[in-house]
Amino acid sequence: MALLHKPVLLAEAIAALNIRPAGLYIDGTFGRGGHGRAILARLGPAGRLLAFDKDPAATETLSRTFREDHRFDMIQGSFTLLTEALQARHPAGGAAGILLDLGVSAPQLLDAGRGFSFRLDGPLDMRMDNRQGPTAADWLAGAAETEIADVIFQYGEEPAARRIARAIVSQRSRQGITTTRQLADLVSRAVAAKGKKRHPATRAFQAIRIFINRELDELRQVLPEAVTALQKGGRLVVISFHSLEDRIVKRFIRHEARPAEVAPVWAAPPPGPPRLRAVGRQIRPGVAERKANPRARSAVLRVAERC
Repeated sequence: MALLHKPVLLAEAIAALNIRPAGLYIDGTFGRGGHGRAILARLGPAGRLLAFDKDPAATETLSRTFREDHRFDMIQGSFTLLTEALQARHPAGGAAGILLDLGVSAPQLLDAGRGFSFRLDGPLDMRMDNRQGPTAADWLAGAAETEIADVIFQYGEEPAARRIARAIVSQRSRQGITTTRQLADLVSRAVAAKGKKRHPATRAFQAIRIFINRELDELRQVLPEAVTALQKGGRLVVISFHSLEDRIVKRFIRHEARPAEVAPVWAAPPPGPPRLRAVGRQIRPGVAERKANPRARSAVLRVAERC
């Protein structure tokens, strides 16, 4: 049975893209196609949607779903392939809009075999592309205690990071940590957070996932490429679910929208005139969406337009 996924801020993201029927649009995190379907529904025969996703399960399924639609093109891989893919497939013109819906999807969280969830017992994997690279279990088995603590603190903003790292190293010396249940129980004992609504392993799991998949590094890499790929008037729309992601996006838009002569002394000035202008303020889900879809609670949408 297919695992359901509710796209977050769907109406707001589509409105922000300001879709032109004949435009080229890029969905850098296609997932299960929630936002992508809505984009395709608004494109005419000359419009195009170029989609990326690292998850081979998603790309295989959706390539079959949309294979009869000549307007759709799917790439299995990171959105950091954006520049290369555009040069190869759409060399004639820039994109009219780029959407990045960051983080992990509901189907990935609900599939115990992917190892993303602290609520479901499964192999401790956490890779978006589960065909390559080290798993979370591989990394935890060999990383130094200080490295584990730094990752959990920096990417999860977890105050008990050092205590968790000590517990992981102590546990692995006696028995390997190979399942999500093992790690979740270990972190819960280390954090000892009682009476809180958030599961005590939330931050640690989030941090390890972000690290294993290089999520923040890839976001920093793709943002400048996205601006270059946009045509004048094209929109960049980013949905973040983590304060670190949103901070990167916010600062990037601000930097690209600021003329060189007013750049603060501590920041590298832009190389030329502003390339972006911010469109409105941040957008958050309404009460109804937050109630209907708990994943939406932390979502923040930001929009910028190419100058």
